Parts: sequence; structure tokens; C-alpha cells
Amino acid sequence: MEEASPDTAPSSFAYRLRRDASGVTDVLRSLWQRRLVRWGAIVLGAFLTACLLFWLIFARGLPDAATLLEYEPPLPTIVRDINGQPVHSYARERRVQLQYSDYPPLLIRAYLAAEDKTFFEHHGVDIPGFAGAVVDYASKLGSGQRARGGSTITQQVAKNLLIGDEYSPTRKVKEMILAYRMENVLSKQQILELYFNQIFLGRNAYGVQAAARAYFNKDVADLALHEMAYLSILPKGPANYRPESESGMARALDRRNWALGEMVKSGWITPAQRDAAAALPLGTVATHSSSFDARAGGYYMEEVRRRLIGLFGEKAEDGPNSVYAGGLWVRSPYDPVVQDSTASALRNGLLRFDAGRGWSGPVAKIKIDNGWERELAASYIDVDYAEWRVAVIISRTSSEAQIGFADGSTGTLPAAQAQMAYRKSGGPAFSAMKPGDLIVVARNGANWALRNIPEVSGGMVVEEVHSGRIRAMQGGFDARLSSYNRATQAMRQPGSTIKPFVYAAALDSGMTPASIIVDGPLCVYQGAGWGKNASATFRAAAPGRRRCAGAWSNRAT
Repeated sequence: MEEASPDTAPSSFAYRLRRDASGVTDVLRSLWQRRLVRWGAIVLGAFLTACLLFWLIFARGLPDAATLLEYEPPLPTIVRDINGQPVHSYARERRVQLQYSDYPPLLIRAYLAAEDKTFFEHHGVDIPGFAGAVVDYASKLGSGQRARGGSTITQQVAKNLLIGDEYSPTRKVKEMILAYRMENVLSKQQILELYFNQIFLGRNAYGVQAAARAYFNKDVADLALHEMAYLSILPKGPANYRPESESGMARALDRRNWALGEMVKSGWITPAQRDAAAALPLGTVATHSSSFDARAGGYYMEEVRRRLIGLFGEKAEDGPNSVYAGGLWVRSPYDPVVQDSTASALRNGLLRFDAGRGWSGPVAKIKIDNGWERELAASYIDVDYAEWRVAVIISRTSSEAQIGFADGSTGTLPAAQAQMAYRKSGGPAFSAMKPGDLIVVARNGANWALRNIPEVSGGMVVEEVHSGRIRAMQGGFDARLSSYNRATQAMRQPGSTIKPFVYAAALDSGMTPASIIVDGPLCVYQGAGWGKNASATFRAAAPGRRRCAGAWSNRAT
């Protein structure tokens, strides 16, 4: 068998490679000449490019929907007193977290009727609803009007918890992607539980249970049908349906009755139930009710808040046990009875000291316009003593002043009831009053009389000596007049409290109560006026026990 020559083998191998490559190229070129193949390749390339662009623009960097499995909404911190009773809370978002099973089925259907009828049928996105929203957006483009959302409840959860409320088509697409992913991770019941515990419904109420308390002073289990229907319309915009104004009340009733009609269309209530509920008034309470007395332990609770923030942080970003998001339960030695007695004792002492010294002036000032009630309420300035109230001077004549209160009511302050001397000028206090001044008044028959907040203040702490527990603390006349806590924040001179330490050091150094202490001149130059005994007189030599009994404070000693 003959062997191939070394000179001929490489060239034959190269020829075969070139011939094979040329054959593949010819086949591809032949295929490309066919129109169907050419257009198929173009469409496939465009599709892959579009998928890449879609991922880069919308899907890249989106949060993981699985994190919602461990999501915990921000919950308030609750403080208990020495008896274990809740007395105060720290919260920026009023929320009560419930489980899905805690919400009545009829309440759930009310929200589905108003927000997402096909919630249990779609997979995160309602295609017909989305198409209608696209048409509405296109029709309002450039008009400045906001298009209707068309978002499902799942999309709303994605918006509220994961990506924010930016108004743009880009956000809407990201919302849809996350909604689809959420439906793969969470059950429908879990999504609704997140929604009911998180949604903002006005009056600083986050979640349906908090809203039920804020608007009707009820728990969700006690709501009537017409109340459920009203709460179900609030996610679209609580400010649009505020019952405080006539226009808001009219819109709220109209929208509530619409929600009742949607429940009838879905077969969840009967027409008779709708008619009975629609005939009822809205029934909301005037103000947000709270199970805690906002006036309880002002200085004490503020000191507790400061110390908790120092230990656990303030916001959710500071850790899982933060004061305003961690849902802490705090047990304190706060004693409400002792606190009331402490506050009364300090206030009465300050008033006795300040009596007869004249009016110290307005406690603050605000702008007087058509919304002075809101200005006064927003100042959070108040006083909790006897029947005293903070009022604003609306107008003043030579004989009387028109005053107003935070609840919008008004009254009259006669000049004769404000005649105490103004300590800055010596003239009557009434003459120094101006519109916008915040003053303190008390009821006097049909009118009001001026009262004075002492210019001097102080602090008082009640400690249980056996355990060191602080039972009560009052850092001034009222925490809503001045937040400065003189019991914990003031820097004070030691005074005679330093003497036990001085005497103890003397005893440790070998002195006894019978040791003779010479009260002679002490000449240490410390500048003009500091080179002699404070009293400029000197006493005879005396035993130390005499100095202790007399407690003389000569600088020489």
C-alpha cells in the first residue's frame, strides 16, 4: 500500500475544506433567494430584537414578585402603661393588619364590583379593561386630563408595593409584567389580603380596617352594606369623596350607589338590598376616632419615642423593629394616675409663682384668612388644663375681640375680660392683641376670659426608688405649647446637690465631723471681682458638723 506523498496531502485537504464551505454558502444563498425564507428570517430577527428591547426597557431590573410572600406592611408601635393597658401609639400610617378570612365576603364583593369584577378569572391583567384604558389614554393625549387606569387589583398591588405611582405608559407596562409574575407566585386570596391591608383610603387610613374605624368608628365585621359600598369607592381617590364638603358628599353618594348597582349586576346582592342601602345617608363620623387619648403623657411618651428611636431606628430602612414601621409592643412604667397628679402639681405651682405678674403675650401666631380654622388645627397647639382652650384672634374692636377655635366655632372676648397688664408694655393685655395671635381663654358665662400661660416653666419626675422606674414625667406646662422637656433636656447647675460628694471626699481623705475648718481669706486671682470670698465676710473656725448643719455656701469652703 502506497503512502501519500507529504507534498500532496495538505493541498488536497485544503481543497476539500474550500469545496465544502462553498457548498454551504451556495445552499444558504439559494435559500435566501426564496421570498418566504427571506421574509421569515426578517420577521424572526425583528421579533428577537423587539424581545431584547422590551426586556431592556421594561423587564430589566424589576423587583422580584416573590418578595411579597414575606412582605409586612408598616405597623404602628403601641405603648402600654404599668397596668398593661395600651395608652399611646407612634404611627405615620394608621393601619390594622388582618387576614383574608377576617374580611366579610360581602365587603370583598363590594371591592370587586367597584375595582375588578373579573379578579378571580384573569391572570393579573384584564385584557378588555386594558384595551379600553389604551383607547381612553389616546383620546386624552395632550389634553392634560388623566386617563382612567384600567388596572386590576393585582396591578394595583404591584404599583403600591413594588414600583410606585408614576403616571406613564412605561410604568403601566411594568405593572402588567409584575402582575403576571405575582399571579404565578401568590394565590388570589394572598393578593387580596395585601390589597386590603395596604390601600390608602383617606383620613390617614391605610387598609380597610383602619378606614372602617376612621369613617364609621366600626370594625369591618360590623359594617353595613351601604358602608361597605362607600369604602369600596375610595381607592380611586379619597379626596374626591370627602364627606366634609357638600360637593364631596354628593359625589360620594352618587358613586356609592353606582357601586351598589354593580353588585346587583354581578348577582351579589338583590335589587331590594340595593334600594334599601341607597336610601340611607352616608353615615360617616365627623372626625377620626382613636382608641388612644392624644393628651396622655405628652412629655413622657415623647421621651419614650426618643429612646426607642435611639435603640431601633425610626423608619423601615433602619431595621425590622423600627418605631414607625416595626409594630412594636412596648411595656412602660407609665402610671396615668400618678402622671395626672404630677402634671397638676407642677402646673399649679407654676401658676402660683406667676400670679400677678401680668400677661406674658400670645403663645404663637398664624395667618388670618378664609382658612384660619385649618391653620389653627394644623398648628397642633393646644392646652390641657381645667377648661382652658387655645383660640385665635380673628378681629378686634375697642370693646371686644372675635375669637375662633380649631373646630371652626367662634366666640367673643370682651375687653373687660382681658385687662391684666401686659408685662412687656404695662398696658392692658387687650390693647396688645392683634389678629392672628393665639391666646388661651376660659369660658366665662356666655363669653370668654383671657388666661395666661406662665412665662416661667419647670420639670418634675416621679421615680419609684426601689426599682428606679419612672412613673411620671412632666417637662413643662404642656407638651403642645412647648416640646422642650425640662426634665430630661435642660442643663442645670448642681447647686447644693454637690455637697454630699464634697463631704464624702473629705471623709475619705481622713477628715471627721469634728475637724476644724478655718474660714479665712482665700486669695486666688481669677480676674476682676473673683479674688475674694463670695459674701465678703468670714466666719470663725468651726467644726465640720456645724458647716454641714448650716449649709453655708461660702466660696472659701
